[in-house]
Amino acid sequence: TAPGGNKKEATTTRDMRFFDLPADAIRFVFDLNFLGTFLPTQVFARDMAEKGQGVILNVSSMNAFRPLTKIAAYSAAKAAVSNFTQWLAVHLCQNYSKDIRVNAIAPGFFLTEQNRFLLTDEKTGELTDRGKTIIDHTPMGRFGEPKELVGTVMWLLSDAAKFVTGVVVPVDGGFSAFSGV
Repeated sequence: TAPGGNKKEATTTRDMRFFDLPADAIRFVFDLNFLGTFLPTQVFARDMAEKGQGVILNVSSMNAFRPLTKIAAYSAAKAAVSNFTQWLAVHLCQNYSKDIRVNAIAPGFFLTEQNRFLLTDEKTGELTDRGKTIIDHTPMGRFGEPKELVGTVMWLLSDAAKFVTGVVVPVDGGFSAFSGV
């Protein structure tokens, strides 16, 4: 399942402190990311359980491994997706069929409308300090391109990954592996 996104109102800034984040904005981010994964999975996994086979591929985020500043609700919601992926992999294997696999990809930084306002200056298009820091901590030294997710997705959906379940695979240019030193 592939829901996801953040909301500007659920992001801390100089003007929006953590203590002032509105509950409705946080709820929106959780509903979009976690419930947007959980509820469709209930629908589609039922059919897989009846057939005794299938593959579920969720979309988490590298934020689940390394929570970033400013986006507490998004990071927590994606951590919930990762945890749910692992839980469901075990649950379906133990209770329904060992031929149902559940995995997730955890994309790193791909410049999208969702994060553009945090990573690039709206007026100049130049990287913000945050964008520069991310690139400096990404061994590949750039943002990913959406097409670069395809290889991992195809592998996890294929029989080549038939013995892979309950994993969350980072696709992040090495960001999650880099200690900063």
